[in-house]
Order: sequence, then C-alpha cells, then structure tokens
Amino acid sequence: MKNYTITVNGNVYNVVVEEGVSNQVPAQTTVKESVVAKPVVAEKTAPVVESPKAAPVVESPKVVASGAAGSIKIEAGAPGKVVSIDAKIGQAVKAGEAVVTIEAMKMEIPIVASKDGVVASIEVAVGDSVQSSTVLATLN
Repeated sequence: MKNYTITVNGNVYNVVVEEGVSNQVPAQTTVKESVVAKPVVAEKTAPVVESPKAAPVVESPKVVASGAAGSIKIEAGAPGKVVSIDAKIGQAVKAGEAVVTIEAMKMEIPIVASKDGVVASIEVAVGDSVQSSTVLATLN
C-alpha cells in the first residue's frame, strides 16, 4: 500500500493505493509486473493555504525641485510606509522640525530635519514603502 497526497482545485486528499501483481504466468514467458489500483474513497483534509506574498512596491512619481537636490539628506531611520509629507519644497525648516512621517511597527514616526535649511526635494510620496536609510528628502 502506498499513501499519496493529491491536491485538486485547492482541496487536499489523502489517497491509499494498493499494489498488486498480475496473474501467474509460466516461467518461460517474461512479463512486466503491473500495478493494479483499487478504488479507495479519499478522505478530505484541510486545504493547503499558501502564505501571502508581499505586495510589489509600486513606484509613485517623486516631487523634485527644478534645481538639483539639496546637500543635506533626510533618511528613514527604519523601514516603513510614508503616511504624510509634512513640509513643502521651498519651505524653510528648523532642526528638529518634521519633514516626513512614516509608519513603522504600527507607530507613526516623524522624520525630522537634522539642521536648519530649505527643503530642496521630496523623494517619496504618501503610501510609498521605504527601507532604512532611504533618502526621503533633501535640504539646502
């Protein structure tokens, strides 16, 4: 007897198949052994559920000032999702003022300016997934 697991349309079945040998044959004749499957009622088991795959990261248009990006980079401190853009291009910000807010581990984390400056570019959009050290904005 052999046990097999068969999946049909997402339903998983355990099936038992009995092996048998064909009828007796005279010794001088060579015959290949055959397998005879007896019908067996399959027992239904719980369906196999695949783990969800991560959604693909969709690039959204970035807002960049007409000039080059600024020399002061504002980077994400942890991986997360951008929930708000708190400053606009051309806006003057002081050290410690929030420029972008991300959500990480179900907490909203304001990403602040490290120095006084003017926002030169915003490199992300609301809804973007970001990794640690991703540049979110730049200042001049």
